[in-house]
Amino acid sequence: MPRYRLLVFDWDGTLIDSAAAIVESLQSACVDIGLERPEDARARHIIGLGLRDALQYLVPELDERDYGRLVERYRVHFLVKDPETRLFAGIEAGLTALRESGHLLAIATGKSRRGLERALDQTGLRMHFTASRCADEGYSKPHPGMLQAVMEEVCAGAEETLMIGDTTHDLQMAASAGVRSLAVSYGAHSRDALAAARPGACVDSVDELFRWLAANA
Repeated sequence: MPRYRLLVFDWDGTLIDSAAAIVESLQSACVDIGLERPEDARARHIIGLGLRDALQYLVPELDERDYGRLVERYRVHFLVKDPETRLFAGIEAGLTALRESGHLLAIATGKSRRGLERALDQTGLRMHFTASRCADEGYSKPHPGMLQAVMEEVCAGAEETLMIGDTTHDLQMAASAGVRSLAVSYGAHSRDALAAARPGACVDSVDELFRWLAANA
């Protein structure tokens, strides 16, 4: 019997190598509408957040009535890059092994539902996941609502759930839901920032991720 019956994964920066594409698309979108190009670290920080929270942090000077213009330009740039983004090497095999060992797998992501559905189809990973929640279906990370909704859907308690993600938003969401977390440092946020959020452990590669899960989950 697995220690953690439910493993909940973030998407961008955890399963798929998309952080650079997101950052570049955000920067280009800002320039398109006449805003200053945000620094890489500032743009990386918002990966995983819902739209409103992300833009309030990234461009606090932008009137909310103009969010639509920025989002439209972001989508134009991201959709050009999206087909080029790839799963991190080893992700598909690792998910297969976890599912076959009896774990339930789920997703909690800052992506929109439309974006996640497109990504699941493009990557062929849909079959691995029992449940998923997106930022446009409720509260944004780090609010615990997204994670709680996944646990409720599959009837899993906090003590049998593990959240896996590459941002402090993922780790804070887990803590707020009373769920243990595992950080991966190969995504959007730095290892130092992740460590400050006090995950149960932090791994530095996909290989290390699945070795840790095999030994501890």
